[in-house]
Amino acid sequence: MHLPLTIAPADAAAFDVVTCGLNSLDFVAVVERYPAWNSKTRLEQFDKRPGGQMATAAAVCARLGWRARYIGSFGDDELGTIGRASLTDEGVEIGAAWCVPGATSQFAVVIVDRTSGERTVLWNRHPGLKVRADQIDPAAVTSGRLLIVDCHETVAATAAARAARAAGIPTIVDVERVREGIHQLLANIDVIIAAESFPAALTGYEEPGRALAALAAEYRAPIVAMTLGEGGSLARCGSREIRTPGFRVACVDSTGAGDAFRGGFAAACLRWPDGDLETIMAFANAVAALNCRGLGARGGMPTLAEVDALMAGARP
Repeated sequence: MHLPLTIAPADAAAFDVVTCGLNSLDFVAVVERYPAWNSKTRLEQFDKRPGGQMATAAAVCARLGWRARYIGSFGDDELGTIGRASLTDEGVEIGAAWCVPGATSQFAVVIVDRTSGERTVLWNRHPGLKVRADQIDPAAVTSGRLLIVDCHETVAATAAARAARAAGIPTIVDVERVREGIHQLLANIDVIIAAESFPAALTGYEEPGRALAALAAEYRAPIVAMTLGEGGSLARCGSREIRTPGFRVACVDSTGAGDAFRGGFAAACLRWPDGDLETIMAFANAVAALNCRGLGARGGMPTLAEVDALMAGARP
């Protein structure tokens, strides 16, 4: 199935992809297995790693060879300094991001079960980091050929998506929870990529295909999809349902896999703007799988050559 998006040529914009939303610094704690209640467990590994949905998506796109810009708020503390450096070191432009005086940057404690690679996230966000709609610079969010937003602050994300749509720029959302303002946000999105639990939570339909069909009908997004962890992904485009299997890798930590999927999806759209959706979904699955090879949200971010090799190895 042909990708139903119109993406401007590379020379039409300063950036290929702009992401707008959360960044985080993750304190990653690896244990043999998730601890029981009221117990003591030995740490096998502990480290500080950069994360956050939109910061990670931007870093993934940059690693895959695209010009990426990140927009969001940092605290003016050591965590914010590390977070900004993690993006600029990867080649992500952060000139439209800002620091909030007196605020602690968003951080999370991530408990990783070494046996399975599954993780539990405990997060904290300073209220001063909240992004208002009037802080969204239309020139910045329309400086790329694609825009990706998350759903944490729906009013600001909606303002960004509206500006991009008015400029003819395709919009992608990483949506995981039903929040106030979610309907207005989704009404301005071309590609809805949801966490596995979201479609049922929003529509009331437990069957994934029916839930995606309801999302497509309600918001008229050309593409609606949901990530399924190691099961891959499920998408709906027009009247067609596309199920794409996941790739098997040695999973160290699943943190950031969904964020990497969104970045991989955008990268594939930029690579094959006239390509087929099946290939684009497979590419995103491969990026997400490879991202699980390392510790932290960005520990396993792959290069383009690594993604191509994994996809080639999966073909008969």
